[in-house]
Amino acid sequence: MASSSGTSSGSSLIQNSGSEEDLQALMDQRKRKRMISNRESARRSRMRKQKHLDDLMSQVSQLRKENHQIITSVNITTQHYLNIESENSVLRAQASELSHRLQSLNEIVSFLNANNGGYGGGNDGGFGGGNSNFTSSSGGALADHQTAESFLDPFNLIYLNQPIMASADIFQY
Repeated sequence: MASSSGTSSGSSLIQNSGSEEDLQALMDQRKRKRMISNRESARRSRMRKQKHLDDLMSQVSQLRKENHQIITSVNITTQHYLNIESENSVLRAQASELSHRLQSLNEIVSFLNANNGGYGGGNDGGFGGGNSNFTSSSGGALADHQTAESFLDPFNLIYLNQPIMASADIFQY
């Protein structure tokens, strides 16, 4: 019986070693599949990462282009603003000059009205067009008329006839 039990245990060792070899082969096959699968997964991950990097680089390029366009637009707008501001300064100076001239002319008119009793001094409303100034019995109207004419003489108004020049650099902002 010993021989029969020895043969049966020997055959079970052969069967066990065969099944162990099959098991080892199966494990090696699974290991190779897992390794191939992992390599493929890593390759796909690298491809996704590269695509993402390419997309980000494209986005950076597009944003830089847009940024450059915005900076150019801001520079053009700033230049237009400075040009308009310069023109406004000149216009303010001219408005101030015209206001000063108007004030001077109003002072002249007030002086003439005060010394002549009006523009014509008579009923005609003109500037010396009527003879009412010369028909006065006192002769004072004639003197007033001569004063008004001497006031209107351009050679007597040299101090009033000085031009007021304006330039853009008068105002410092």
